[in-house]
Amino acid sequence: MKKTLITMLVLSAIVSCRKAADTEAVKNEVMLSEKEFEKMAAEKGVAEAFYYFAAEDAVILRGNDSLIKGKESIKAYYSSNVNPNAELSWTPDFIGVSSCGTLAYTYGRYVYSVKDSSGKRTSRTGIFHTVWKKENKTWRYVWD
Repeated sequence: MKKTLITMLVLSAIVSCRKAADTEAVKNEVMLSEKEFEKMAAEKGVAEAFYYFAAEDAVILRGNDSLIKGKESIKAYYSSNVNPNAELSWTPDFIGVSSCGTLAYTYGRYVYSVKDSSGKRTSRTGIFHTVWKKENKTWRYVWD
């Protein structure tokens, strides 16, 4: 069964990637999407940004074992779990792309900071990993 699943995944990747993409151009597109995503999070809030850039079937992992599935559920999660005074920033350290240019992944460091009631800002850092797919000429994340 496992061998069959792997074979099917490899065959679907081969069939779906018939034409090689300009990987540097695709990396630039993905970086631009990451920066637009970050900018929207700063200007319109984390919930709106995570909603806007999500694919319909996107999944996010929060905590050690909490999967939030689907664009609407992701927006609901962020709407109720993110402090409105929070700031989130990140920068990809690496961008990898599929040979056909329709899938990509990024990883890097993020900084999440919040002001407390006295105005003191505390920050938390971590590592993010995002998987992107191109839908109708637009990059949407499917995993974060």
